Amino acid sequence: QKDKWVPLPEDEEDESQAAADLAAAAATAAARSLGSEGSLGTPTEDFALNIAPGLFQDFDSHRTAARQRGRITLFCPADSFDRKKLDEVLRANFPSSAIKSYPDVFYVEYFAATDEAPGGDLFFFDYGVVACWGLDSAQETTVMRTLARQAANQPVNIGDMEVDQFEFNYSSLEKPHIQNDTVTLHRKAAKDHQVKLAISYALAQSTKLSLHERRVTEMVLETKHLPESLARTGKVSLKSETIAKLIGKVFIQKAAVNLLSSVLDTPEFFWRAPDSFQALYERICEYLELEERVEVLNARFAVLQEMLDMLRDHENNHHNARLEWIVIWLIVIEVVVGLLEVMGLFGLVGEH
Repeated sequence: QKDKWVPLPEDEEDESQAAADLAAAAATAAARSLGSEGSLGTPTEDFALNIAPGLFQDFDSHRTAARQRGRITLFCPADSFDRKKLDEVLRANFPSSAIKSYPDVFYVEYFAATDEAPGGDLFFFDYGVVACWGLDSAQETTVMRTLARQAANQPVNIGDMEVDQFEFNYSSLEKPHIQNDTVTLHRKAAKDHQVKLAISYALAQSTKLSLHERRVTEMVLETKHLPESLARTGKVSLKSETIAKLIGKVFIQKAAVNLLSSVLDTPEFFWRAPDSFQALYERICEYLELEERVEVLNARFAVLQEMLDMLRDHENNHHNARLEWIVIWLIVIEVVVGLLEVMGLFGLVGEH
């Protein structure tokens, strides 16, 4: 539900600043309106001095507003990162002052923010997700090839890599919110990387969850013909070895999702951070519907597990039936041999 509008928490200082900016904007508009009314008469010097700069101010404000937008791209290039190796790679490419270490994430200031343009920020999460704020496509590709790949544990193929995209918008007039995959924040948040970190935690968890959702969906599509075949023919055209492999794949994915539950817990960062950061994180989680998606994922696992258990029981029953027939035929053979021996004792067979 991308069109869902979820408000984000804001400080009282932000609220008062936004109110002041709105009041200033309203006063400016009123002044321009009065200036326009006065200009209906004979043109004066005041008209030239007051109105013309206003036009250029509008132009500049629109340019500045455009620069306060950017993209947030999240990649999942690996199952996890080697934290020690990642630390070495980052320090070899960036000054120490641009790197900050948190319990389960590294922050890197890719380039600094200015009053006119947002900066570029990177977040490397231990569970294999990279969040890029304010970078273009070429810069993101460079980060993935030169930084993330070097520290990746069990890297995924580029074609299988999970990628999610969002946008950010810094505004002093709009209230903070998230809608249509666009995060709107107060402009002063442009230079606060911890605000971006709080948001990135939720976005990174969503990306990691999307990877498992895609894998489970692929398994569902791979096995959906099995119950249809069983209902249509009463048989399953799979060997017991193949069924065992499918059960193993489901078990591996289920174990990965169980480990993911620790990833989806509230990060340790929020234990020492201000409560407003955790409130921001929880609102983003609400927008992304993380809890509901985990429930759906577990339900899909339950269906897969139940179906494969049924196929395994069917295969076991079929195998048991074969063993029973083998035993029956062995008994028949033993009875026939016994009869021949008895008949031989009475001379009914074997004399010729």
